[in-house]
This record gives sequence, structure tokens and C-alpha cells, in this order.
Amino acid sequence: MKSILLIGLGRFGKYIAMKLNSLNHEVMAIDHDENRVNSVLPFVTNAQIGDSTNEEFMQSLGVENYDACIVAIGDNFQNSLETAFLLKELGAKKVIARASKGTQEKILLRNGADEVVYPEKQLAAWTAIKCTTDGIEDYIQLEEGYAIFELTVPSEWIGKTIVEIDIRRKFGINILGVVKNGKMNMNITPEYLFEPNTTVFVLGQEKVIHKCFKV
Repeated sequence: MKSILLIGLGRFGKYIAMKLNSLNHEVMAIDHDENRVNSVLPFVTNAQIGDSTNEEFMQSLGVENYDACIVAIGDNFQNSLETAFLLKELGAKKVIARASKGTQEKILLRNGADEVVYPEKQLAAWTAIKCTTDGIEDYIQLEEGYAIFELTVPSEWIGKTIVEIDIRRKFGINILGVVKNGKMNMNITPEYLFEPNTTVFVLGQEKVIHKCFKV
């Protein structure tokens, strides 16, 4: 269990609160809008109405005591930037901030943010991949051209083991796990035998995965 300070409770922030709650983390939620604060009360440990650009208010929260601080402000970049900078100045261990443009991402990283999430960019990439290829169930883009794909197991894999397929040696692709009948198995061995109606999680260079799986 980790303690998270979540700032900004629009739709993006609210979904983060809900997910953190499902993972049993402790969340302190902050927003200047009372209605937004009230809407997340069922999903957070505590919540306050306040201005995240106000140093005195932020200092009162003890930001240095949280495992991570998430700046999910999406409607005012100036406030997002000031908040990220202030969090770092007050000793926050880790600051994760939201960006909606490439320039915002660069500015945030230079002014307090340790990491930046870019929801629109990530969703756009996922949508482009999903709508133009068959057999892809999910997709996560990583750094330097790498990605994680959830793919329908190719028909030629059925009845074969991971050792027999040997895509790690041939393509540099790692098999991370499989999903069968809605159940995920991340502890598969090299002797795992692929069955019909299964999806597989693979990690590798995106262009190589496309070539290997013909997607």
C-alpha cells in the first residue's frame, strides 16, 4: 500500500482515484472545486478543497510524506506547472504530471515533474493500432520503440510450447504471460503449451512484433 497525493479531480483525476482505490492505496485528493471533491469521496482516504498553487496550503499537506504526488490538472496548464514546481520545492519524493501537448511535457520535466503522462497521445497511438490491425487486444507503448502487446495466439502456435516457438531467440520478443477464459497467468514456464482461445502478452520492439505476428 502506498500513499498518494492526487491534485486535480476532473474526469482524468477521478478515474485515477477510482483505480488507486481498487488497488487499496491511500489517497489524499485535492481540487479547488467542491463538487469535484465530493464526487471522489467514496474512492479516497481523505479530500480537501484548496488551491494547489498556494504554498501555505500545500505545505500544510506535508507533501514530503507521500510516496508520490500526481498532478492531474487538465484545464489550466499554468496551474499544473506551478503545482509541479511547488511540490518539488516542498520536498515531494516523486511528482507525476499530466500534459496535453508535447511542449507541455518538456516544460513540466524541466520544472519539477519527475515523470509526465500524456493521455491524449497514448490513447491516439492505441486507437490507431487497434483500428488498423486484427488480433490485437491491447497495446502499451514504451520507450525507444518498444511496446507490450496483448495478441490473439496465432493458429500455428496451438499445440506447441514456448520452447518450440522460440521467438525470443529468433525475434528478441519476450512472452510475459497468457490469458485463458478471462484468467491471467504470468507464471508460465518454457514448457507451457499454447491452447485455442488464448491471448498472449509479448514485449519487444514494436516493428519486430508487427512483423512476427503479421499485425
